[in-house]
Amino acid sequence: MKQIKSAFLIISVSLILVFFSACKLTQKSVEKENASAYLFVYFTGNAKTDEAVRYALSKDGFNFYALNDNKAVINSDEISTTGGVRDPHILRGNDGAFYMTVTDLQTANGWENQAIVLLKSSDLVHWTSSKVDISKVFDGFKEVKRVWAPQTIYDAKAKKYMVYFSMLQPGGTDIVYYAYANKDFTALETAPQQLFYSPINRSCIDADIIEKDGKFHLFLKTEDEKDKGIKVAISEKLTSGYVLQDGYVDQTDESVEGSGVFKLNNSDTYILMYDMYRKGKYQFTSSTDLKHFKVIDENVSMNFHPRHGTVLPITADEAQRLITTYGWFPNGEISEAQSEAIKKNNVIVDLANKTMLLPVKNGTDLKNFDPEFKAKSGANVSPLGAQDFSQKAVQYDFDFGSLGKTTFEVKTVVRNNPSLTGYYADPEILYSNKDHRFHMYPTSDGFFEWSGDYFKSFSSTNLVDWTDDGVLLDFKKDVSWADAKAWAPAAIEKKIDGKYRYFFYYTGESKIGVAVSDNPQGPFTDIGKPLVANKPNGITRGQIIDPDVFTDPVSGKSYLYYGNGFMVGVELNDDMISVKENTLTVLKPDGTFREGTEVFYRKGKYYFLWSQDDTRSENYRVRYATSDSPLGNFTIPENNLVIAKDPSQGIYGTGHNSVIQIPGTDEWYIVYHRFTVPKGIEMGRAAGYNREVCIDRMFFDEAGNIIEVKPTLEGIQPLKT
Repeated sequence: MKQIKSAFLIISVSLILVFFSACKLTQKSVEKENASAYLFVYFTGNAKTDEAVRYALSKDGFNFYALNDNKAVINSDEISTTGGVRDPHILRGNDGAFYMTVTDLQTANGWENQAIVLLKSSDLVHWTSSKVDISKVFDGFKEVKRVWAPQTIYDAKAKKYMVYFSMLQPGGTDIVYYAYANKDFTALETAPQQLFYSPINRSCIDADIIEKDGKFHLFLKTEDEKDKGIKVAISEKLTSGYVLQDGYVDQTDESVEGSGVFKLNNSDTYILMYDMYRKGKYQFTSSTDLKHFKVIDENVSMNFHPRHGTVLPITADEAQRLITTYGWFPNGEISEAQSEAIKKNNVIVDLANKTMLLPVKNGTDLKNFDPEFKAKSGANVSPLGAQDFSQKAVQYDFDFGSLGKTTFEVKTVVRNNPSLTGYYADPEILYSNKDHRFHMYPTSDGFFEWSGDYFKSFSSTNLVDWTDDGVLLDFKKDVSWADAKAWAPAAIEKKIDGKYRYFFYYTGESKIGVAVSDNPQGPFTDIGKPLVANKPNGITRGQIIDPDVFTDPVSGKSYLYYGNGFMVGVELNDDMISVKENTLTVLKPDGTFREGTEVFYRKGKYYFLWSQDDTRSENYRVRYATSDSPLGNFTIPENNLVIAKDPSQGIYGTGHNSVIQIPGTDEWYIVYHRFTVPKGIEMGRAAGYNREVCIDRMFFDEAGNIIEVKPTLEGIQPLKT
């Protein structure tokens, strides 16, 4: 048995006194007298770091906010045999102590396991733990394949804590068993016995028992391939006699698991929640009779993505203890700072040190700045109004009413990266000789699995302050041959018959399209069909995406480049909306090429830049080669890295760039995207479609080699105009 020490365990004498008074409470007394908050105990996914116990708090049972910045509150390596734990269930015992059970399983090693973990606490912070390997303790279960989702309930008749869980024996199905824990909650003192088995359903897992009107309601997931969902079995006895009821209580056709039922404080309403694990979301439903349930997702919010957890009503003192120990900032109670000057996606909240960094836009007056924290009913923030942030941080007190209080040191700093407000990627930039402004054309990002279906344009005179010029091409309205996957545009200005024309090349449904306009900000008119719809002969891998367009200042000819997994270059006809097929060339950079070709010309050299790795990878980066021709052979410098991640600044996934030269100068800038800062590195696959556009200065050495660019949070200073 081990004593688990959570982070930040410096508890004051007053909190210790609170702890001794609180641990006398039973769940009924909490519900009747002093329940003012809810604790959600959960894990977050299948990665090793995800398989750990986490905490979140709520004032109403609907809106939950993660404690400890959604990080683990108990070290899985210390308590488990596998290094991972899942399916946490928490109970306030009849004796006032807290009991937790978890599945001892790290799925990186497969889905079979033999152990569960029993934990006990008197304050929700310090936990003792014991591993129980069913295969080693009980002779009849030496070959058990899996032991999943343990939960605990107090058996008033036996005056013991009953632990119940599903187990799979060789050649059998998942059956719900139960056993009694010993007095210290360190072991199971009785052999597992069958609690529930359904002859109708192939397997039954994730059992959850709640008592109502003298009857025990056992919620469970059925696993038959043709009959999946959450059902209820009811009995007048805790340990036997459960009768499976007809129909399902989950209110979705999606795959579900991990049902949990809890009663709202001082109410007749019960909440049934369950994990829609294939969708990565939770669904909440409500009922007063545990028979008929109604979806209430519109009332529910979370600033985290839980997997299979449980909710426990707690007191205000208990909530304050957890806040003091782990730290939090519930943006739903005290809204995030609302000032339009703040780059809200990039706010950094350090719960451990109780600091907050508010990055603001260029031109913000730091001597007289109001973050505009907004308080909901029952919550307060001080000070109010404008403060002087120019020399030091300002202390803010946040009072969440029944959820407790906390104080943060709030600092404000001007940061010009990201350049655009919101999620955008794959930026293209040009300078228009017609209106003497810079124009930016990015992929509209932040859409699940890169499903965006429109492009916007932005303009600036100084590369820092950007104006949103609106949608320039909308697939739903403007493009007949593509519905989604509006990616990676390129654009060029061309003077034709004395007039400036603008050509916008883009990816749609893994084909290359082109649209035309008389103005750089659009709107653009699509030509009505793909410009490129097929791969070159002999190319079987990759995708037709990521166009780039370049006009050779030497010959005046224009070229189109594209490809993922291969690089193609082809000359455009004078109309700029068709290609000279006989010039199509499969270009051959080195093995680092993935996508995102960018071509420019400087002092007699043609520079070819490309992105290496995958946009979902933190190691997404830019490399380059040079050539003496727009379609010629490549010379690859010994060090051809242009830009890469900088973990010291929390910058990752720097890639898919364009390059801009300030007219009439040898001043160059690289425009690229990165993972959103600071949360991108924690988002997994989703980091690849929650990206931000940045700009940094690019320099060359005397030989014309690109000097590796260091990505910055500060960005560039405005150009002098």
